[in-house]
Amino acid sequence: MSLTLGELTERIGRADERGLAVSALACLDRCIPLLEYVPGRPAGAEDTDTALRPLWEAAEGGEAWLGTLRAAAARVVASVGDTDFAPAEALRRAADVPRRYQAAELRDWAQECSRAALAVHRHLDGDRDGGPLATGELRRQERLLDLLAGEGDGLRAVLAQSDEGKRVLRAAAARRARRS
Repeated sequence: MSLTLGELTERIGRADERGLAVSALACLDRCIPLLEYVPGRPAGAEDTDTALRPLWEAAEGGEAWLGTLRAAAARVVASVGDTDFAPAEALRRAADVPRRYQAAELRDWAQECSRAALAVHRHLDGDRDGGPLATGELRRQERLLDLLAGEGDGLRAVLAQSDEGKRVLRAAAARRARRS
């Protein structure tokens, strides 16, 4: 059984700083491939597949990690330009990385990233609630929070889940682009 959006928000509210930071990074990372389909995206724009990869390799958190994430997110967003493409706007909000590695700021950011990821998936579902992509994303976020709350090598499993989500989103975006 999948969580409701309200229950997901509550789960995010109970996560520790590392869980908040990594879950937000995962949401942002999963949605970035959609930017490849932004109308009028300039040639040579940021490589969406590897833009945030270095942050996964050192996902220990802290101020320096947030600074690196802020710089990477800014490059990705700048590569899209000023388009009014709805998913790009959701990702711009999610790319507003906090200035401090503090639970309250991380919690707000993680919730914004969660909402942005759901908005992107809902967009690909034709802007309807309960579509298969949005429902799958809700389940994926639940699974990632479970992995981050557990013991062991949760980060590796979170990255694998996030990569799978990127493949799903990229395939859905490609199908939609072919139909247009």
